[in-house]
Amino acid sequence: MSTKKQPTAPTVKGPAEWFTGDVYFNAYYRGEEPSRLRLNLVRFTPGAHTAWHRHAVGQTLHVTEGLGYVQSRGEELIELHPGDTVYTPAGEWHWHGATADNFMCHLAMWEAPAPESDEPETTWGDKLTSEEYPPS
Repeated sequence: MSTKKQPTAPTVKGPAEWFTGDVYFNAYYRGEEPSRLRLNLVRFTPGAHTAWHRHAVGQTLHVTEGLGYVQSRGEELIELHPGDTVYTPAGEWHWHGATADNFMCHLAMWEAPAPESDEPETTWGDKLTSEEYPPS
């Protein structure tokens, strides 16, 4: 098998059920067995952020631009800067997004569960409350 260029993915607006504010992403890579790797570039406008969610096999974020946050449920808020990389373990409820005054872009990397699993890649929960965002 030889190296092959991946098809160009169009920019898609994130669905309102998953995000507060305007979020755009490009799905750059969707691995084929035996790889189950996923790679998206996600762009958050100021104040935009995800709903609470969890990933079956965990997720790694690498910030490319701007300022943002990531937080696991019940844990300390982490401020994100360009060059920061964070990992959220499998099954851990968390959210991430831009600060109120800045854009934030990150690469999101995760794996799909094994084909024999009936667990979804991502499970989406409630949107953040006004007490949860903006963080104080």
